[in-house]
Amino acid sequence: MFENIRGDLRAHSCDWAAQGFWVMLVYRFGRWRYRVRPALLRKVFSLVYKVLYKLVQILTGIELPCEVVVGRNFVIDHFGGIVISGYAQFGDDCRIRNGVVVGLKNVHEPLAPVIGNNVDIGAGAKVLGNIRIGNNVVIGANAVVLTDVPDNSLAVGVPAIIKQRSSAAARPYQ
Repeated sequence: MFENIRGDLRAHSCDWAAQGFWVMLVYRFGRWRYRVRPALLRKVFSLVYKVLYKLVQILTGIELPCEVVVGRNFVIDHFGGIVISGYAQFGDDCRIRNGVVVGLKNVHEPLAPVIGNNVDIGAGAKVLGNIRIGNNVVIGANAVVLTDVPDNSLAVGVPAIIKQRSSAAARPYQ
């Protein structure tokens, strides 16, 4: 857990005041508590997690449940209005901004997007449904992505139009 927290702090430019870091701190605690034994102690930590989760949700406007699978260097660049489904998955080196929703397309189908490595999601974007977002993808601000996006692509518009990017621009940020 502590190595992940150190990595999250580095990913947020070593800024303890970054609200995205606060969210990641609570997220890592929530993931860690599943491994606590005995069960009674785990229940106490679960109660602490639920209180911290709600507190950080109120303070930051970010909903990142501990059931989400998140890779290394996950950065929440700007806070506010971010909702991520517990069914979602993120690869390494992903970045999201304010107003992003990653979640279910239909409540009757509990399947959320699987997002690859090096994905940059712009402010206000919505990524919904049982879809796969490839590696080295940029999703533009306010895009609504409802279909798969292949590797090395750019998704823009409502609904999102997919454009292949040149190999020189393949890594959104590094």
